[in-house]
This record gives sequence, structure tokens and C-alpha cells, in this order.
Amino acid sequence: MTIEPNIIKTSIKGIEIQLKTLEVLFSPKSIDRGTLAMLSVLNLKEDDKVLDLGCGYGIVGIYAAKVIGAENVVMTDIDSIAVELARENAALNGVSQIKVVQGDAYESIEDNDFTVILTNPPYHTDFSVAKKFIEKGFNRLRIGGKMYMVTKRKEWYKNKLISIFGGVKIYVIDNYYVFEAEKRQSSYSKKGVKK
Repeated sequence: MTIEPNIIKTSIKGIEIQLKTLEVLFSPKSIDRGTLAMLSVLNLKEDDKVLDLGCGYGIVGIYAAKVIGAENVVMTDIDSIAVELARENAALNGVSQIKVVQGDAYESIEDNDFTVILTNPPYHTDFSVAKKFIEKGFNRLRIGGKMYMVTKRKEWYKNKLISIFGGVKIYVIDNYYVFEAEKRQSSYSKKGVKK
């Protein structure tokens, strides 16, 4: 029995994207509203280097690649089906040069000079995945690099990002919290929350 993919066509900030999805992956029928909320606050620059962490079928990385070039984007996911579909979708959208790797969080990523890490972590379970994403992500960013994370919960993420990055900016969009944390120095500090 063959599983037929869903096809999503969308436009994000004027960029047309078409995606194949499968029922076994996160948000198979439409782009997740949290992901759209995160992308709405994102302003990529030409010299950015982006990591789409937990890429799923690839919407975030493909959007970034269409803005700053596929050679400046890395996508990763633990799920082999997601990785395969992300590669297909990158090709479908003319950005097949995106580096797409399978691995648990950062395990298959050697780079430690990202300017932007984007993630929509699984937040309906415990905090272990998000904890790893935040703690290990700090060391994968250049000074001045930013981590963007979107969730439905606020306090734990706010406190964790402050403890690692020293501060966090929080946007509330469409009942989601979008967190923006900037790496300002190479060691942890305590600065508080910016709102």
C-alpha cells in the first residue's frame, strides 16, 4: 500500500513554497501556526548561516534558503522520513543545495558558526528535547547569533533561555510564544528578560 503525500502551497512574506507532506509527520495538512509566527519575526540578512533544527518536511529551512541561498542553510531532524521529505521538498523548490542531515539534535552537525538557529521543538512532552536544543545550541552560534524558538508554553522556556543566553525577547503571536535569544558572549551570564 502506497501512502499518498499531501501537497501544501503557501506564500510566506511573498515567497512561494510548495511542499509534500505525509500524515506521519508534524502538521501534515497545513503549515503550523507556531512556525508561521516564528517566521513572521525573522529578518534574515545576506550573510546569515541558518540551522533549521528539527526540520520536519522542511518549511523553515526552505524559506531561509530562498531568502539567503541554499548554501547558507543546514536542516536536521531525527526522523528519517522527515529528512527524506525535506530533501525532496528542497529540490521541488529549487534549493536542493541545502545540507540536510539526519541526527538527534546537533549530533550530525559539525558547524559551530551559525548566525541563526530556528526551532519549533516538541513541547507537548517533557522538556528534555528543548533543554538539549537550548544548551547545545548556544555553542553552535557565533557571537551575535540568535536562537529563535516557538512554543505554546512560556515560563520554562523563558527561564531556560535566560539561564543560558543571559536574556530573551518574547513575542506573543497567535497564542504562541516566539523566543529570540542572542549569544552576546562565550560564557553564561545573568541579565534578565527583555520584553
